[in-house]
Amino acid sequence: MGNIMDILARHLASNILALRRKQGLSQVQLSQKAGIPRSTLTYIESGESNPTLGNLAKVANALQVSVEELISQPQPSTRLVKSNDVPIEKKSKNKITVEKLLPDPIPGMEIDGMSLAPGSRLKGTPHIARTKEHLYCSSGPMNVYVNRTQHQLETGDVLAFPGDEPHAYEKASRSKKATCFSVVVFAPTGI
Repeated sequence: MGNIMDILARHLASNILALRRKQGLSQVQLSQKAGIPRSTLTYIESGESNPTLGNLAKVANALQVSVEELISQPQPSTRLVKSNDVPIEKKSKNKITVEKLLPDPIPGMEIDGMSLAPGSRLKGTPHIARTKEHLYCSSGPMNVYVNRTQHQLETGDVLAFPGDEPHAYEKASRSKKATCFSVVVFAPTGI
């Protein structure tokens, strides 16, 4: 059990230090904001502390993050995902490729890159009510059908439409493939 506590203490120390510095706070300022002695904060930041739940909650509140975020494994500020590691789905008899472009999911959002071979068509699945979809055509032309209305997109065009309506993507012409980026923003829940 001591090993897991040591790991959590190191995560806590690293995260508090990083957040404090990012917010431009000294130890004195953060301790005052959290309402705990500076010596307690120093001890927590050393990684050798086992703070009370109350002090942990005070520090999290002062830094405006969750307790979970304070004890989670620190994340690097940048992350390279090599092309071989990007999740890819093949659809429409392998004529359409969908790449998932968010290695770390963002709640309420999806971003996909799509490549449509000539003569391909993909029926989109309507999303939950009040979802918005924004489709950027990076190389066209291509067609997007929203509720049976055809929209022809050329390179550089953006089509914003209700994602909860029936929709489809099509590369009807026999020329080169079309590529696009789809940004789906889901409606907030609980409203």
